[in-house]
Amino acid sequence: MTRLLARLPLGRQLEGYDREQLGSDLSAGLTVGVMLIPQGMAYALIAGMPPIYGLYASLVPLVVYALMGTSRQLAVGPVAMVSLLVAAGVGPLAGGDPDRYIALALLLALMVGVIQLSMGLLRFGFLTNFLSHPVLAGFTTAAALIIGASQLRHLFGVDLPNSNHVHEILGALWGQVGAIHGLTLAMGIVAIGLLVGLKRWRPTFPAALTVVALFTAAVWLLGLEGAGLRVVGVVPGGLPAPVLPPLDPASVWALMPVALTIALVGFMESIAVAKVYATKNRHEVDPNRELVALGAANLVGALFRAFPTTGGFSRTAVNDQAGARTTVATLVSAAIIGLTLLFLTGLFRTLPTAVLAAIVMVAVANLVNWREAVHLWRVDRQDFWMMAITFAATLGLGIEEGILVGVLVSLGALVYETSRPHAAVLGRLPGTETYRNLARHPEAEAPEGVTIYRLDSALCFANVEFLRDQVRGLVEADPAPHTFVFDFHAVNGVDSTGLHHLEELLGYLARMGIAVYFAGVKGPVMDRLRRAGLDQRIGPDRFFHEVCDAVDEADRIRAPVPG
Repeated sequence: MTRLLARLPLGRQLEGYDREQLGSDLSAGLTVGVMLIPQGMAYALIAGMPPIYGLYASLVPLVVYALMGTSRQLAVGPVAMVSLLVAAGVGPLAGGDPDRYIALALLLALMVGVIQLSMGLLRFGFLTNFLSHPVLAGFTTAAALIIGASQLRHLFGVDLPNSNHVHEILGALWGQVGAIHGLTLAMGIVAIGLLVGLKRWRPTFPAALTVVALFTAAVWLLGLEGAGLRVVGVVPGGLPAPVLPPLDPASVWALMPVALTIALVGFMESIAVAKVYATKNRHEVDPNRELVALGAANLVGALFRAFPTTGGFSRTAVNDQAGARTTVATLVSAAIIGLTLLFLTGLFRTLPTAVLAAIVMVAVANLVNWREAVHLWRVDRQDFWMMAITFAATLGLGIEEGILVGVLVSLGALVYETSRPHAAVLGRLPGTETYRNLARHPEAEAPEGVTIYRLDSALCFANVEFLRDQVRGLVEADPAPHTFVFDFHAVNGVDSTGLHHLEELLGYLARMGIAVYFAGVKGPVMDRLRRAGLDQRIGPDRFFHEVCDAVDEADRIRAPVPG
């Protein structure tokens, strides 16, 4: 057992572990565990699950991650965005059957675990790069609004449709204004006010649990259950018994799109916050090992009635602020949840669902990232439009469709950028051997009869037409140059299509009577040119390390012979 622990990340974290670190981990674990009780129950409501499943999802996945995770501060468990994706993916397939809904949610967790575990073992963590930051910001902001809208039924005490479209929920609410339950709404608003106030007063204070305790006690003491107030009701106690989700091939196929989405989005959310706190606390996070740890947490958690989980922003921040040094803090949080399941679930019977809705709405309010939109508008309009399109698509089309649109827009922008890379015509700065972009340095001087062209990209199938058009435009200008120098310092690769078009371009320049030189060709690119025979066609004496050497050689060859 000791040898096995030593092989796990937790074992390495415990090297040199002392009483001070234990005290910090105990404090952080207790704080996060107390915070996770009401949050887990609230996020279960978002996922369309009974509240007890929020506690189940806060138990076994935490233990597995604590043993295998490489982040010392990351707080794993139910999170709002993944819970929303669960509801979006499972709801249409369950047909209104609560038991089938739960079975599908557990199957989904199992699938997410298998996908993440496989990606980690195959070192496919790089796939998450396709979810660019603007896409995630747009998706997260829209998801926060959808999550908030989904809680209006509990906040106002009315029956609203299960929908991922905010306008449908708001329209239905407008049609039931007369049916709003005043006591429920008042209780929800007061709960929101208390949560915000306590959070501003002391961020590490267990505000959510305090509010839950106050309102649960108030409903019980004042006998408000019979006043039309919706409460959680009987919460079964005891630890979750192991169960194997039904492995129905048709259900697996139907859930595959949302499983892939949760696997990627959940990992992106987790690794983003893990890297922030790893940098702050000076330790390393391995993305592929994180995928393995999260995958194992979801896979094993599914066998113990947990819906999909990942690392969360708010709890991780609290975990760090409370002093977490290792994942022992996560084990302490899991112990708090286990004790709650064994002995304390009966205390939540009179908990108003409006209070859980308030907890959710306060938690997701921070995900509405309007400052990022302002920042992107100022520094990068293309990224701003990617964020805006993803936001609009998520709100208008749906959760899965929105993030798919965002990924496609990102890939489209990448292809466009690749097909039209930055390029520059260079001139010599006065009194130096340095060449710079003439468009940015008006003081630079272009050598007479010599065009120096720098391509700031790999030469590939996507941009060969761009290169050809630019070069032809430059050599067909008036006056035409007698020498053309390719500055390849920034070209770090060339594919077979690029080689083919480069050969055609060299033939065109030769027919125009223009001498060609190359400067700064990197080793791997030169290897490709040699294998294609282009180095001999160009001439080995036409390659130089620096642009100035190529220009000087061109001037020397064209200089008139004395006498």
